[in-house]
Amino acid sequence: MVAELTTRDEAAMISAILDGDTEQYHNLIRPYELSVYRTALSFMKNESDAEDVAQEAFLKAFRNLKNFRGNAKFSTWLISITLNEARSRLRRQRTLRMESLDDTPDEGHVSPALLRDWREIPSEALERQEVRQMLQDAISNLSPIYREVLLLRDVEGLSIEEASAALTVSTASVKVRLHRARLMLQKQLAPQLKSVNPKRRWFRWS
Repeated sequence: MVAELTTRDEAAMISAILDGDTEQYHNLIRPYELSVYRTALSFMKNESDAEDVAQEAFLKAFRNLKNFRGNAKFSTWLISITLNEARSRLRRQRTLRMESLDDTPDEGHVSPALLRDWREIPSEALERQEVRQMLQDAISNLSPIYREVLLLRDVEGLSIEEASAALTVSTASVKVRLHRARLMLQKQLAPQLKSVNPKRRWFRWS
């Protein structure tokens, strides 16, 4: 597991990169490669598109590194770029589908690794494919504004403030969206999860 860099480490690396030591860029982004990919995958639904989004996000971050002011964490800024790239790509895909009604939606494979560390579902249940699929389907069915905040806060573990910075909305909006997202997820999943273990209380949001 790659340890997260300190703010001081990141600032030194960014300064070195901007001074011409571009080889440092890989060290700068390495701790966040998985988070960026998982964020992209949660939107694109197939691994190939997710890889393209992640790669483009890293390239855009590199090209715009001089604009990073350090007001937020580098990881938060990077996730924000990833979200914007995923949104743009989805808009382009929707436009193409509207132009060609004969195209069939891509139902690519979604990796269960996305929810491997989901904190509200017991580990023994997560090993069951049906539960992983329930979670992935339920999150995919959320509208983007709710899916984004749920993924950043409950899957990626960002704080309210970090999610606010990544989504460029107020902390109050993050809290409201997160509350609604959790309620919608619970409403959708509760009947299905009861069939897995009727006696268990599945949801204990913090």
